[in-house]
Amino acid sequence: MGSQPGEDDGSKADISNLGFTSAPKVSGPWTVDKVLETLPDQEAPAKGTSSPLAFFHMIERLKTTKREGWRRFGIDRGESIADHMYRMSIVAMLAPPSLAPRLDMAKCIKMCLVHDMAELLVGDITPVDGVAKPEKHRREAQTMDFLTRDLLGGVDGGAAGAELRAIWQEYEDSQTLDSHFVHDVDKMELLLQMLEYEKRGRGALDLGEFAYVARAMVVPETRAWAEDLLQERERFWAGAEHVHGERGEEGGVSREKSTQQDAYYKRD
Repeated sequence: MGSQPGEDDGSKADISNLGFTSAPKVSGPWTVDKVLETLPDQEAPAKGTSSPLAFFHMIERLKTTKREGWRRFGIDRGESIADHMYRMSIVAMLAPPSLAPRLDMAKCIKMCLVHDMAELLVGDITPVDGVAKPEKHRREAQTMDFLTRDLLGGVDGGAAGAELRAIWQEYEDSQTLDSHFVHDVDKMELLLQMLEYEKRGRGALDLGEFAYVARAMVVPETRAWAEDLLQERERFWAGAEHVHGERGEEGGVSREKSTQQDAYYKRD
């Protein structure tokens, strides 16, 4: 049992960091059960109930888990996973008229809000983390099964959970225009954040290696957004030494890192 308010279990909560949680670490083969064992008792979810409260509490971790790519550059208090997905949903709503009629916009917005949901337990795995793509998918699929079946399976017949699982799978399979669009929006949001951090840092931080994701975008309308953004970035740097070009060839991204990015962003 977790300690109750007023009880002293010998430890004190770090009040200043209540809005931050780190990705759980486990030894040996990764499983959801191992991760759940690392959570404080107060966070251990109740499975198989008819209430969605356990799910609601669990997805709070999306608000408190940071996106890892920025932390490699010393941005420890950067965006959370939820921050990223929220702006994605807004960006998706602004699909150009040449594209919007061909999209199921309601589903695209849901996909934006669901596509990284598994990271609440898996963490934000990046291209340089050394986790093979099939293993990353296995962890995320297992987490989505836990969320949508174990936590939501008994809620109103499980329909909502099944819908979330299906939308996530459509994104992962990347075979539809809706999923291609959301994949591109995912990359566009990253590009936006890249430039915003560079500007906020007044040029002290070169995040140009992330510009590579523009190369993996496939929808003409979203590629046009990315091209405009990269031109804005060039104006910001105004000739100063920095990583530029979609692959960073002119700025020094290593071959090893480019290979990691190729494998990570390849659509199976």
